[in-house]
Amino acid sequence: MGPKTARVDQTIREWIASGKLSPGDKLPSERTLVAELDIGRTALRQVLARLVTEAVLEVRGRSSYTVTDRSSAGAVASVSTPGELEPWQIHGERTVYDNPWVKLALVDVEPPGVERFEHHVVRLQHVAIAAVVDDADRVLMLWRYRFVPDRWGWELPGGIVDAGEDALHTALREVEEETGWRPDSLEHVVTYQPMVGMVDSPHEIFVGQGAQHVGDPTDAEEAGHVEWVPLAAIPALMARDELMGSGTLVALLHLLASRKQDAATAAL
Repeated sequence: MGPKTARVDQTIREWIASGKLSPGDKLPSERTLVAELDIGRTALRQVLARLVTEAVLEVRGRSSYTVTDRSSAGAVASVSTPGELEPWQIHGERTVYDNPWVKLALVDVEPPGVERFEHHVVRLQHVAIAAVVDDADRVLMLWRYRFVPDRWGWELPGGIVDAGEDALHTALREVEEETGWRPDSLEHVVTYQPMVGMVDSPHEIFVGQGAQHVGDPTDAEEAGHVEWVPLAAIPALMARDELMGSGTLVALLHLLASRKQDAATAAL
């Protein structure tokens, strides 16, 4: 957030804190705010989008904003798109370094209201990761050494999606190769980018219930100590900083949140 957008963000928050704008009040129109706050419309919309994300404001329709009324029963942050924001313009790209594992490029970009510049972008591989849970509520994991951070830790099985391969097939294959267990089934949960500002590396997360032991791990390079780890132990492992990799964290947090939600629903 630049100096001008930070100033406008703070001004709107002060209007709300001081009572100039009360819960449920509608903000002035974008045209009025642009003139009163001396800011471009695109930059203003970026500020408003941030305030909506933090539930300070709610968006109504295409570009009408109101102050969130937190006292209203069931009040939640809006999840609708906060108006039409301008994307960055991409004018070209040149490769600095390229091999089968990693590509470094300089991309000629132009953010709204900002002069063009070259942005470093690292393009890595497409990855699939799987969390398999058994009937005892344990998750299949690997205790492995990673030389880059020079440490040991727990990981979920997963790996690179080969050219022409479906990510689900990759997840099934990697679990069996790395652990010797064949999942009964896997279901896609989410696809995300672990470092979205500079690195392009889609990570697909799958979860499944049940697996059959088919033999020893066949991927000697990737295999580690295989263990069925109780889900109840995951928060302690996290606190001890023993979980490695964003895919492992995303998948395990999903499982823990799902268990909590299921328990809450059952209690109703």
